[in-house]
Amino acid sequence: MLYSVFFALLLTLGNAWAAPQAVIKTLSKTDTRKTLVVFGDSLSAGYGLAQGQSYPDDLQRKLDAQGYAWRVVNLGISGDTTAGGLARVKTGVALKPALVLLELGGNDGLRGLSLAMTRENMEQMIVAFQRVGARVVLAGMTLPPNYGPDYIHGFETIYSSLAAKYKLPLIPFLLQDIATRDMRYFQRDGVHPTAEGAQIVSGTVLRTLKPLLGAAKN
Repeated sequence: MLYSVFFALLLTLGNAWAAPQAVIKTLSKTDTRKTLVVFGDSLSAGYGLAQGQSYPDDLQRKLDAQGYAWRVVNLGISGDTTAGGLARVKTGVALKPALVLLELGGNDGLRGLSLAMTRENMEQMIVAFQRVGARVVLAGMTLPPNYGPDYIHGFETIYSSLAAKYKLPLIPFLLQDIATRDMRYFQRDGVHPTAEGAQIVSGTVLRTLKPLLGAAKN
């Protein structure tokens, strides 16, 4: 039930947040930390949350608290598809990130788009980021049962097959640590994490990222 509500509503959100270029303009040119780009949709953008409460924001706080010299740049746009991500991938590439969390594809699946095209778009983004030396981590998604076992399996396989081909760390389902709990970790729409839920999601992400971060200063 939770998955059905989640994905049915996510499809209707649209591009509710400002373009990431506005975020990039605020970055300090004197910041010497390595850059971690979060490249995704409404889940990364922090839809429905106050400024500073998204999971990338909380990930930054966790990294700072644990002594990791990394700067998290949130390039999430609500409602984005892999085609939209590919169209703006140069925005992320221009930052020459050391790490990229690629969190896209959910909206493609909900719209029943060609799995082959979704995979091709994802692959082109992976290659684009790798060309500038970034390590890419995939944040996977799933679909509600009414999409049918064949389509769901094909959709989930996009992430696992690309992770295997390019030797990428994979989070099978970004919301895995809150989707199995009660609804208090979701906003009233039943779709997006609350601020508390976002903190759990950032912990999910950090577990996968830690082997890639290098030594902490603390």
